Amino acid sequence: MTTPKKSHASEPAFARKNMDIDVRKLAAARKFLGASSDTETVDLALDDIVFHGEVSSALDRLAALGGLDDIYAEPEKKPRRVRKS
Repeated sequence: MTTPKKSHASEPAFARKNMDIDVRKLAAARKFLGASSDTETVDLALDDIVFHGEVSSALDRLAALGGLDDIYAEPEKKPRRVRKS
């Protein structure tokens, strides 16, 4: 099990939650993550989501500063040269 993470002063580090969860997804995530409990599975999955969100935000900020090419942007079309006969 992971150690409690530090939180903001007004927020508890951990809180008990009661949720309905798809047991097949939980089992698959637990196996994939190598977690030893359902709680650890959810905690690791949330860590992964938060990390990916932080990376995505950082890349968005970098792109806004012009330091990252948009690989999904449509390529600029060059004007076609017309041959004169």
